[in-house]
Amino acid sequence: MALTRDFKETVVSRVKNDPAFAQALLNEAATFFLNGEAETAKLVLRDLVNATIGFEQLAEDIHKPSKSLHRMLSKAGNPTMESLSAIFSAITNALKVSVEAVVTPLKDVPSFGRTPHRV
Repeated sequence: MALTRDFKETVVSRVKNDPAFAQALLNEAATFFLNGEAETAKLVLRDLVNATIGFEQLAEDIHKPSKSLHRMLSKAGNPTMESLSAIFSAITNALKVSVEAVVTPLKDVPSFGRTPHRV
């Protein structure tokens, strides 16, 4: 008998049982995306889709084939802004939350090895 559980199963279980954890994952996905870390954002979004509405329901909600959505949210995926917006919208609707971006001065943001983006 295995003493550990698959990581993805753990994430799904935690999202289903802990709304604050689901919201934190959504926040992380948005933060990664806005900080230029699209690859990581897509992977977190994929986990959220799997743990919340699933790819079949997402496909119905945003009128895209589920196989295309799987590709979009893969490591090498290249979703359009329109598709990402629709995915974020579907997840926020499922979680019954909204996403709000907050801009902070660069000196207050830890870089964690990232190159800061200046506007």
